[in-house]
Amino acid sequence: MMGYFPAMTPRPLPEPPAPHRVVALLLPPQATFPLACASEVFGDHGPAVPARYTFEVCTEHPGPVPTRAGYDLLVTAGLDALEDADTVLVPGWQQPAGAEVPPAVIAAVGRAHRRGARIVGLCSGAFVLAAAGLLDGRRAATHWARTAELAARFPRVRVDPGVLYVDHGDVATSAGSAAGVDLCLHLVREDHGAAHALRIARQLVMPPHREGCQLQYAELPTSGPVADSLAPLLEWLAGRLDQPVSVAEMALRSQVSARTLTRRFTEQLGISPGRWLLDRRISATRALLEETDLPVETIARRVGLSSAVNLRRRFHEALRTTPAAYRRAFRADGSGSRGGAAGEGGTAGEGGTAGGGGVVRPRRGRGGR
Repeated sequence: MMGYFPAMTPRPLPEPPAPHRVVALLLPPQATFPLACASEVFGDHGPAVPARYTFEVCTEHPGPVPTRAGYDLLVTAGLDALEDADTVLVPGWQQPAGAEVPPAVIAAVGRAHRRGARIVGLCSGAFVLAAAGLLDGRRAATHWARTAELAARFPRVRVDPGVLYVDHGDVATSAGSAAGVDLCLHLVREDHGAAHALRIARQLVMPPHREGCQLQYAELPTSGPVADSLAPLLEWLAGRLDQPVSVAEMALRSQVSARTLTRRFTEQLGISPGRWLLDRRISATRALLEETDLPVETIARRVGLSSAVNLRRRFHEALRTTPAAYRRAFRADGSGSRGGAAGEGGTAGEGGTAGGGGVVRPRRGRGGR
């Protein structure tokens, strides 16, 4: 007698995670460049880049929002748009020195932060975050021309005039203008890995991260090139990650003593030459783990860490995870998303650096809502 087998019902495929909702809070007169930086990173990139974000704008009083470029932006959403945002982004604060942030804006930003939204200030947007008390006792970045003003107005904020961005996980700030792109790409790396950030950077025709700090762009008392710039050395080192390079060799290349070179690294980048080089090796390792199937031993040779044992040790010290676990969490095929292994965003602690001299701290995992 033949047995009876009930019809098999296909198991439905799991729903893809909802896109991460980014809402930019516009404040008149709105600076157009920081807003464009954010929209270019978090906006639609077409079929070449998987959609992981939605990007929207809102303002305190919906309607025409004047810009510094001489035209108005028609914004239809009010502050209630922040209630469901995963990331609230403030692309600049262009009011005169001493102007007060509207109380309704402070209250809306504070509510979003308390319910768990990430709050991001680009360029002078740090003033809004500081007014909301989100930067008290914390390190923060803003445009180099306004660092003194931010420090004087909000003495509890530890203003860092050098870094391109500071990321505390729940709150992040960037230095001036184009540093907003650096911070936004860093947040994409934190959310979805270096390979996804690289795809977006390629669409923008720019590197996925910049070296150095914003002090190299600040006005100097005399004109002409900065003789002590580390840029030529950093470019030379970036092309030799597969080779062992000592501080003595770096100093010889720069035609200075090892002590002078170390001092310049500390002044311009906030870290030692060896630390900078190791960070670059770890960054290259992350990309190779995400984008290739190369064995760890081969990757170790390619990034100058000599052996799989050394790579695993250094990788774990930096990211608190193993190369194998990282590879599982961040595959370039789009199956991985942020929120796998913890602490994979860069060197932990406020003293660590990540792409472009940005300071990072361990963060909560963030995928879609």
